Amino acid sequence: MGDLSGKVALVTGGASGIGTAVALEFARHGADVAIVDLLVGEAAREVLAAIQDEGVRGLALQGDVADRGRADEVVADVRERLGGLHILATCAGINRDAVIWKMSAEEWDAVIDVDLSGTFHYCQAVAPIFREQRYGKIVTISSINGLRGKVGQVNYAAAKAGVIGLTKALAKELARSHVNVNAVAPGFILTPMTAAMSAEAREAAIGEIPLGQAGTPEDVAALVAFLCTERARHITGEVIKVDGGQYI
Repeated sequence: MGDLSGKVALVTGGASGIGTAVALEFARHGADVAIVDLLVGEAAREVLAAIQDEGVRGLALQGDVADRGRADEVVADVRERLGGLHILATCAGINRDAVIWKMSAEEWDAVIDVDLSGTFHYCQAVAPIFREQRYGKIVTISSINGLRGKVGQVNYAAAKAGVIGLTKALAKELARSHVNVNAVAPGFILTPMTAAMSAEAREAAIGEIPLGQAGTPEDVAALVAFLCTERARHITGEVIKVDGGQYI
């Protein structure tokens, strides 16, 4: 497609699920793509090969997004090895579901640390760079459950609601530097995370969707890529749902 040619993108959580789909969509649009993931094994190598098959440069790095110092190291490494950085997509996320009276402190902390603080760490790491170059695109991944809540997900819903607040505030902070910051809020998407749900829970989620089917990571990736092109240059601070109408 070519409308991201010459750009360098960094995708957190890029070795699986939505992160992989976003990384490959960026590559198809002509961007060089770095992924960072907690587990950089065979899956990450396959993603890296698929990125390079699109005729662009790729880079796979190991990192826990909950580690603030590692975020700075990853961003510096990407800039040194790929020659710059223009796009950040924060796709890393986990869930640890339980009703509040059964949720442990560890389950709360783990989700907040990865889903919310991890998003903050990488946004903070790229913000000075994007301000200085007066250009950048940031897309965070929230969830419709950050907008509506869900039984058994007080940690996840709180983290994803926090991502929305972070996104809106950051969009205001970086607007004068010509940096676009938007959030995408998926509904029920077929990913390794949702594959761990019971069949009954999956059927219930699909039953909420007016379009009658679960979404795919590629459905989300198409919007993320669009938001990083100049066709979306006048869109910032938005939260856009990709949910087949599930939120309605």
